[in-house]
Amino acid sequence: MKKNPDKRYEVDLFQPLQQYFQQRDYEVYGEVNHCDLVAVKEEELIIVELKLNLSVELLIQATKRQRLSEHVYIAIPKPKYSLYSKKWQNICYLIRRLELGLIIVAFQKRNEQVEIKIHPSSFDRKKSMDRSKKKRNKLIEEIKGRNADHNIGGSHHTKIMTAYKENCIQIACYLEHFGPLSPKALRQLGTGEKTLSILNKNYYGWFTWIKRGTYTISEIGKQEIQEYPQLVDHYMGLIENSSDSLKK
Repeated sequence: MKKNPDKRYEVDLFQPLQQYFQQRDYEVYGEVNHCDLVAVKEEELIIVELKLNLSVELLIQATKRQRLSEHVYIAIPKPKYSLYSKKWQNICYLIRRLELGLIIVAFQKRNEQVEIKIHPSSFDRKKSMDRSKKKRNKLIEEIKGRNADHNIGGSHHTKIMTAYKENCIQIACYLEHFGPLSPKALRQLGTGEKTLSILNKNYYGWFTWIKRGTYTISEIGKQEIQEYPQLVDHYMGLIENSSDSLKK
């Protein structure tokens, strides 16, 4: 049965990779103890798993090969989507995280080009976390800025309650209760350092500027904060329980 010339098969990857390693003085063997390709040079042992697409099964298979060698690669045809895309960057991160190597084979009219995109190497988790320190701090800040957990994990296409939105609801509640206030007076009531920015940006259209340094809640704000009765009750309760609340 003849192969479809327009369709790629896993075996199509073997010859370009064989030539690539042979040109670098490796002895190359196919299908050795279930390994798709094995390249040997002196004491160095390279194992390559060939697949047309990246999958969980491929990653599992490749990580199992790490029991046999520290030089394990996965080889796939060059993707049709951009190698500068977020998708590709995420794939590369995962492969580095698993300490695997990645080879892509570009099929052209006259020949094939083999390119090693990632060499197997140890993954430094601490260094990775240090690079993400700002994101970690932002996550902690978001948690501290929330009064309670109003979201359900795994939800899609639903409104998410963020610390920023909760802060907006707090400001709107205080303006509805006390009437027009300055950012300074709101901060004294406990609305935080982002109060002026929230009022100026007015992202949800909940606030109305009256005069210099004075804001009130808009009709849209009065209506829409009612969609969050638990938070409204919480902040109205804080007002009632605080004897130090000031109106300025």
